[in-house]
Amino acid sequence: MARLTRRELLEDSLFATTVAATAGLSGSRAWAAEPQRTGRVIGPNDQIRIAVIGVRGRGKDHISGYAKMNDVTIAALCDCDMNAIPGAAKIVTDLGKPAPKAIQDLRRIIDDPEIDAVSIATPNHWHSLAAIWAMQAGKDVYVEKPVSHNVHEGRVMVDTARKYGRMCQAGTQIRSTKGTRDAIEYVQSGKLGKVIVARGLCYKPRTSIGKLASGAVPAGVDFNLWLGPAPERPFHQNKFHYNWHWQWDTGNGDLGNQGIHQVDVARWGLGKNEMPKSVVGLGGRLGYEDDGETPNTHVAVMDYGDSLLIFETRGLKTNDYRGAKVGNIFHCENGYVVLTGYSAGAAYDKSGTMLQTFSGNGDHYRNFIDCMRSRKRDDLKGEIYEGHLSSALCHLGNISYLRGEQAGFNETPKVVAENEHAAETFDRMKQHLSENGVDLSRDQYRLGPKLDLNVKKETFKDKKANKHLTREYRKGFEVPDKA
Repeated sequence: MARLTRRELLEDSLFATTVAATAGLSGSRAWAAEPQRTGRVIGPNDQIRIAVIGVRGRGKDHISGYAKMNDVTIAALCDCDMNAIPGAAKIVTDLGKPAPKAIQDLRRIIDDPEIDAVSIATPNHWHSLAAIWAMQAGKDVYVEKPVSHNVHEGRVMVDTARKYGRMCQAGTQIRSTKGTRDAIEYVQSGKLGKVIVARGLCYKPRTSIGKLASGAVPAGVDFNLWLGPAPERPFHQNKFHYNWHWQWDTGNGDLGNQGIHQVDVARWGLGKNEMPKSVVGLGGRLGYEDDGETPNTHVAVMDYGDSLLIFETRGLKTNDYRGAKVGNIFHCENGYVVLTGYSAGAAYDKSGTMLQTFSGNGDHYRNFIDCMRSRKRDDLKGEIYEGHLSSALCHLGNISYLRGEQAGFNETPKVVAENEHAAETFDRMKQHLSENGVDLSRDQYRLGPKLDLNVKKETFKDKKANKHLTREYRKGFEVPDKA
């Protein structure tokens, strides 16, 4: 008998695991037709049993956070790509804790009554559906940012959490850091006067991902399950791990990737708990051509009437702006506050004299676990309604961009020129592109329309734009119309 190669052994092992993981599932949602569960009552001395769904990138951070807690057991790790699980499981076992179960199909996790909560770090297009299914099954949920792939999904998540009384924490972990919380308190104290503009920055290098052809699905990957709610398409390595961020079917660009954090902080500082009155998005994928679809250069201007929220995405090489590259700036009547990174910042007067500094970290995962025990929804630092609103703002900026048309750089567009802060941002964007070799006399960008919103209904007044508030779902992976 011929000896199997190491690769053949891995493939056989993964195949066996996959068969075991999917046993009893039909591929549809027939399993979910059972009566919904209310969730286990957790006693003060009980271990909370949690499953992490999606164990690459952010998922490993989830695992590290929970594995260090004495009152939490990581009962299972789940990923469509079984190749990712061994390295993730090692984080747990290296701490002297039992190895979690390895599961490929998240439906097994959701249908397991022994699991109290799920922590979701899948690609964006799976965030809402996985969270909704879990809450329907009586589980509490921690879900990565953005909490949704579109506005409709986020609203259904909020309503589902309310209907089933579940704790649902958005992965906007900056809200748990002391430095940011102190800075926001300072901004809202009025010491620098009224906030005129809350600015979010994602000046984060994103080099070209190049171009690749479609190929065969790697061993150990359930690609049908990975696609889930997204449209059917061939496997493409350049649109799979991480690079799914730059595809509209699965990601939301850097506005909805890194940017959701800074959009959330900006809205928080403004004290706005609703949609803006209008939004404009503009930019492009400039400086190179590759398999990516989403813009590497993007400005979104959201008008709240008495203040603006402006977000800037820069994926090409750039200098900081007032000391920040990934962070926030609050422009106030009598000075400004700069936040750099996730937990540090400072306040300045108009002349640039530093008035106060802010620092200190926090533990967003711990906050979630504590609220699972207390059942006090208001104590969640990133409660799902807040996560929904901030994620929705990112989607709004993307929708205006997608509804836009190509335009030249020769003049400032009217929708931008009508506000001095937006116009200044546009001019700096042009300078940035020119410094990166973009020919402003030849190249064009996409200019989105100014879209007015019905704030209460969370819809646009433009019917064509409303089509972007949701999507068509593949059979068996539909986000419901309502909770």
